[in-house]
Amino acid sequence: MHPAPVNPGSIELGVDNFAAIVLDPLTGKTLGAADQLNDLVEQIIVADQVGLDSFGIGEHHRPDSLDSAPTLILAAAATRTQHIRLTSAVTVLSADDPVRVFQQFATLDLLSRGRAEIVAGRGSSVEAYPLFGHDLHDYDSLFQEKLDLLLQLRDHTHLHWSGRHRAPLTGQGVYPRPVQVQLPIWLGVGGTPASFARAGTLGLPLMIAIIGGSFRQFRPLVDLYRQAGHEAGHDPATLRVGVHAFGYVADSTAQALNEFYPGYHRMMAERGRERGWRPPTREQFEATAGPGGAFLIGDAQTVAQKVLNLSDVLGGVSRVTFQMTNVLLTHERMQRAITLLGTEVAPRVRERLPL
Repeated sequence: MHPAPVNPGSIELGVDNFAAIVLDPLTGKTLGAADQLNDLVEQIIVADQVGLDSFGIGEHHRPDSLDSAPTLILAAAATRTQHIRLTSAVTVLSADDPVRVFQQFATLDLLSRGRAEIVAGRGSSVEAYPLFGHDLHDYDSLFQEKLDLLLQLRDHTHLHWSGRHRAPLTGQGVYPRPVQVQLPIWLGVGGTPASFARAGTLGLPLMIAIIGGSFRQFRPLVDLYRQAGHEAGHDPATLRVGVHAFGYVADSTAQALNEFYPGYHRMMAERGRERGWRPPTREQFEATAGPGGAFLIGDAQTVAQKVLNLSDVLGGVSRVTFQMTNVLLTHERMQRAITLLGTEVAPRVRERLPL
């Protein structure tokens, strides 16, 4: 028997961005990297001003991305924002040192006065592993061991610890300590049942990357997460579920589809060539943006209703983050979409799900 779904109260809404290299849609020229990163910081500031709850920056080590050091981007925004929570999307923990990850996010927490969060995962691409000298055969053991260390660092300033993949800690102090008593750590997952069960057993909030298909197909995995948490004795209120999905808002649904599709197609076609996928078609894109699909793309009313529907389908969600990375969208259109998400979508969602 599964535990009852959780009523999450208010759904938090946020934006995620992978800092992909952007081409000017009119000229086809690549925009300067310095301009793009500064535009991204401005987008975080706009998200804060319009009342969104979170902004996440991914981590990739590719020639088409600028997010290899996400905490630096978040830190640049930390002192120019007031309320928005600043998070990774995700931190590729398997290829990093948990001590440095903790120190970086503790520093971000201090700069932001208590608004830092970590979404820890293994990453959807593997370029970080050889770059930092790791063996892909250790893919899962690296993550398990480093997650264990990160969680212990969160709770203990001085730690005695040993493992296979890192030199032991023999009581050294790990500084600085964050503002928050317990730095929030979400577990970022794709579609692997073992990852959902692990998050539940550990009692960690769950961030599900849903990049296609439908939200409904993830309900059994969310139930598995809640069941694992229940069996481990965790309070159901702590078993928070978040969803990360492609999303974009414009003044009309037709406009949103037309503006988002070209950059989406280009990015997915390029990634698809690397992984043996066929490029997406416009028909597939529109079907996934439709009522039964997993894209949150449309006008404000359409997107708000879809957020509410996905919460119902998954038995309650705590946070929905809109993956707005798009290699052919101008800075101005991104700012407009973020503004509509904060001023038009969020009030509709909050009205239906008050605190």
